[in-house]
Amino acid sequence: MDALYSSSSAITSLKSPGSDSSSVSRNSFTCFSGSGHKVGSSGAVMDHKAKIVEGDNGYVLEDVPHFSDYIPNLPTYPNPLQDNPAYSVVKQYFVNVDDTVAQNIIGHKNSPRGIHFRRAGPRQRVYFEAEDVHACIVTCGGLCPGLNTVIREIVCGLHHMYGVKKVSGIVGGYKGFYSRNIIPLTPKGVNDIHKRGGTILGTSRGGHDKSKIVDSIKDRGINQVYIIGGDGTQKGASVIYEEIKRRGLKVVVAGIPKTIDNDIPVIDKSFGFDSAVEEAQRAINAAHVESESFENCIGVVKVMGRYSGFIAMYATLASRDVDCCLIPESPFYLEGPGGLFEYIEKRLKENGHMVIVIAEGAGQELLSESINSMDKQDASGNKVLQDVGLWISQKIKDHFSKKSKMAINLKYIDPTYMIRAIPSNGSDNVYCTLLAQSAVHGAMAGYTGFIVGPVNGRHSYIPFHRITEEQHQVVITDRMWARLLSSTHQPSFLCTKDVIEDKRDEEVHQEHCSDNNLVNKEISYTCN
Repeated sequence: MDALYSSSSAITSLKSPGSDSSSVSRNSFTCFSGSGHKVGSSGAVMDHKAKIVEGDNGYVLEDVPHFSDYIPNLPTYPNPLQDNPAYSVVKQYFVNVDDTVAQNIIGHKNSPRGIHFRRAGPRQRVYFEAEDVHACIVTCGGLCPGLNTVIREIVCGLHHMYGVKKVSGIVGGYKGFYSRNIIPLTPKGVNDIHKRGGTILGTSRGGHDKSKIVDSIKDRGINQVYIIGGDGTQKGASVIYEEIKRRGLKVVVAGIPKTIDNDIPVIDKSFGFDSAVEEAQRAINAAHVESESFENCIGVVKVMGRYSGFIAMYATLASRDVDCCLIPESPFYLEGPGGLFEYIEKRLKENGHMVIVIAEGAGQELLSESINSMDKQDASGNKVLQDVGLWISQKIKDHFSKKSKMAINLKYIDPTYMIRAIPSNGSDNVYCTLLAQSAVHGAMAGYTGFIVGPVNGRHSYIPFHRITEEQHQVVITDRMWARLLSSTHQPSFLCTKDVIEDKRDEEVHQEHCSDNNLVNKEISYTCN
């Protein structure tokens, strides 16, 4: 079968505008490695974090590693998808090797083309034969709706699309590589697991010992590693990839980003987020029913959001029953004019009831009694947070107990673990399928050291360092937060000076992202 390539106006090409595809070579682009190291004659790039390709009109590709970067002369094979009956109806399914996805799709007529990522999807040539593949899957960190769906779709994708028969599950997170036995995973065995919450492989925090893990991978003959986890897990995956590359092993390390908080940057959203927002609304509805049923009743709902308040914000906007939403990105204060207590009193006088949604990371700086515990970390390196829901509930009770003219009722609901443990909804199930299949396509095509995710609606391969450098957070000077304030009618808890400073910080951050994403470009080289 002839090579068939998919195309779209939303996809950009590595080729220079106006050039003929048959005459374009990689010599027309300048490449940089993140630490400034040259590519040697063998094509190996050593000790770098960023693999940069520059083109015309400000085009920048932040590429992901490939086997050919450090293992020369590897054989390739025809992609078996071209003979797959299920794909026979598809006219265009191979991704053009030069297709890339723009990180920023908003621009002006004279704007540079900007940063791009390599488009995900099946390639015409693959670097593995089915009988030689031994893939493994590991889940790390906290629970999240959709984990079992991703596991299922990796197993089924490898089997049905590429004929891979040997897939193993690593039990209990990273430490399972060297402290537990692996379990076989088959399409039949994982057929119904997407209907269950949690992860059939078990999970844990910490346990990352790169030498032991890579030793185990090598000893077991594993050559594809799929790692499902959040930013801390993907930092560990990056270290594993670097050790595998240092040893010159033909082993793919592919990350599927997982965070219920939606705090991973670059990608549009994380799997499980839609399910979490949907389930959080149930708790908000319960709080609303309780608060309406009692005089001067306040319903307080705490949801996930250690550093980012996306669940709280989106659940509030979706519910329309919330009177105040408190998130980590928006500082607030309790006492005095414009403070939370004043707003609560005003709302109770107007409506006789109210609902407050608070993210778990909000107001931590106000918990001065527990300031020493703020420095403690869990096994994943996250700060150990105090229970801000209980704290603020007690503060509200204490404040109004001093007001003899206003007695209140308060109902506190913490649905955190109920939300984390549910199976994913239909939207997330479809999303998890696309993530898993994109990861499989990338691994079979020889890409490694990447995470997969949608960028402006197109699935892409993204270098590890891009999603571990910072966290995705709510911008409180953005329109979405303004929509929330318009819905709840709560005060912003910001003075004019704070708004100006936040806007200035955001402008500086955007300039940093556009100007400094090409890190450490001391030495350049021409791609041959």
